[in-house]
Amino acid sequence: MSGGLLVAGTTSDAGKSVLTAGICRWLHRRGVKVAPFKAQNMSNNSAVVVGADGRGGEIGRAQAMQAAACGLAPDLRFNPVLLKPGSDLASQVVLLGEAVDTVTAGNFRQLRPRLAETAYAALAELRTAYDVVICEGAGSPAEINLRAGDYVNLGLARHANLPTIVVGDIDRGGVFASMFGTVALLDPADQALIAGFVINKFRGDLGLLQPGLDMLHRVTGRPTYGVLPWSLDLWLDAEDSLAYGRVLGRPAAPHGTDWLDVAVVRLPRISNATDVEALATEPGVRVRLTVEPAELAAADLVVLPGSKSTVADLAWLRETGLADAVLAHVAAGKPLLGICGGFQMLAQAIHDPVESRRGSVPGLGLLPVEITFDPRKTVRQSVGMANPDVPVRGYEIHHGYVSSTEPGLTPLLTYADGTAEGAVAGAVHGTHWHGAFESDEFRRRFLTEAARLAGRHGFRVAPGTSFAAARERSLDLLGDLVEEHLDTDALWRLVETGPPPGLPFIPPGAPPGADH
Repeated sequence: MSGGLLVAGTTSDAGKSVLTAGICRWLHRRGVKVAPFKAQNMSNNSAVVVGADGRGGEIGRAQAMQAAACGLAPDLRFNPVLLKPGSDLASQVVLLGEAVDTVTAGNFRQLRPRLAETAYAALAELRTAYDVVICEGAGSPAEINLRAGDYVNLGLARHANLPTIVVGDIDRGGVFASMFGTVALLDPADQALIAGFVINKFRGDLGLLQPGLDMLHRVTGRPTYGVLPWSLDLWLDAEDSLAYGRVLGRPAAPHGTDWLDVAVVRLPRISNATDVEALATEPGVRVRLTVEPAELAAADLVVLPGSKSTVADLAWLRETGLADAVLAHVAAGKPLLGICGGFQMLAQAIHDPVESRRGSVPGLGLLPVEITFDPRKTVRQSVGMANPDVPVRGYEIHHGYVSSTEPGLTPLLTYADGTAEGAVAGAVHGTHWHGAFESDEFRRRFLTEAARLAGRHGFRVAPGTSFAAARERSLDLLGDLVEEHLDTDALWRLVETGPPPGLPFIPPGAPPGADH
């Protein structure tokens, strides 16, 4: 078998990432050598990959999850272009894992040819190395204002002659209109690549949906390959923190007599919010994202997560009253955890001539450290110890580093060479390491200490919880849903033979060539 497929969506967060992962898992289980690909991702949720030269690089975390679905280690080619928004107007450009530039609306047009060339070359390499490459689009392929120069949606499909399926989230409403409209806004050459549809997050009687599916087929000439049901168990590795809702996952009943309530501040430029997913896999731990100071007051543990804009998000924390709520939480003796940018906010002072360019600003003053930003970005996988005999693995992505500490600082972790990392002062904990709480024993010890500090003496960790096993179950569930609810024989033919010939044109369509 050889071939490829593009999974496009009617909107952002329509289900492209999970459908891509599910198709990858299905093919992998059938013995197909399959790889994921996303030409360009815009996300602050990234994973660290060690490149062929031994250096660390970044790709979108969704592509790392999709690689796991394929039974593969992440590869920088799986997401050659990553845009990391630092504000509403500018994003850091990560090209094949390395931060190379900052893109704005003004200079994106000049950068785009280089980005497209890199993406096309990466896809070509993958297609020679793997039997099948399942590609994920970005946003919607019908964003006609962006079609000129597009290299991630139908620009990519046109370049590589990829059959394309469009997934829509029925939970949002308007799924039939958005699917029809997606096709009808495209020019004839783009329409010829749209093979059919998949509906995501359906709840209810499929018989009630069938008349709509039949009509969609009649008016577009394209089939719906299946309807994926809503599943509460699909919440790990969210591409965007907004996908979580308020509470992460399905909190299991406590192993002891007490629950542990965890409030995570949803920062404006939150990054790697997936760090707290590991906490949410523990029975009796309820993790919720919030922007309400009152919810911090009621929480047992407060988490300040990573941020792509530490100084700006710290200012927002103060403007909203959340900083006062954090200080009151700590004054009450309750535990606080800062991760990466959240850790930097806990410092005595932050010196930032790089990211915000605001110079020196006061931190929250909760840890005896100062943070200085450096133009060189630290991107690496990290291994070390905690407590002091618990192995911990994580990864780092940051410009800020600890530039000074008070004597006698207690580290949260130590690197393999014994160097201190992070800090602990009373009930306040901070670390630059993402992913550390995926280390099961470290997570259990941390939560046990957090419960003690919060006065939740009836809380007990469940000794058998494995985050790695939970992730594998999630990937297997995606594969099961694809096998059980999609026409996999039709998908197989699509991947093998390419776009079906003779697909009808749906008017009005964009004028041929007008947007290229």
